[in-house]
Amino acid sequence: MPEIPSLVEMLKAGMHFGHQTSKWHPKMRQYIYSSRQGIHILDLEKTAVELTRALTFIKELVAAGGLILFTSLKKQADEVVRQAAEDTGMPYIVERWLGGVFTNWGVISKLIQRFEKLEADKTRGTWNLYTKKEQIELEKDLDRLRLTVGGIRTMTKLPEAVFIVGVREGKNAIREANKVKVPVIGMVD
Repeated sequence: MPEIPSLVEMLKAGMHFGHQTSKWHPKMRQYIYSSRQGIHILDLEKTAVELTRALTFIKELVAAGGLILFTSLKKQADEVVRQAAEDTGMPYIVERWLGGVFTNWGVISKLIQRFEKLEADKTRGTWNLYTKKEQIELEKDLDRLRLTVGGIRTMTKLPEAVFIVGVREGKNAIREANKVKVPVIGMVD
């Protein structure tokens, strides 16, 4: 498991730059060190403490065999999050949040079963029994399901935690996770 970067490394990476002073949330006050030229400067010592806290939680969860759902709804991070999830064998959702993943798991699990069946039928060659038009419709359905549930096909139950990159874009995911009391680990810019 990777260790958190040193304060010097965080400084070099520009992790101390926050948002414009006009766009901030009062609950962030404790993490703001100062402001310069209309930009908040974040307190890297507090950032390191919170990173350590999150990393410890993740280590303990994974050691206990827990499942973490990786989520990125920011185009810039989609590929990195997908790769990290695949490397660790965890489920992921990128590009678009499918409403009901936490609050309507029964319907989502049926979508996953349909996706698995369509893929199996295509592999076995049963699609050859259909007309060309029906095959095109099945292919469209398979592509749509691959996009929405392809990353969570291995999920058989709700995850023990969700890791979200792009908290603003993932507000629906966070709302759903909070409803079913799934802990959220968020990465904000």
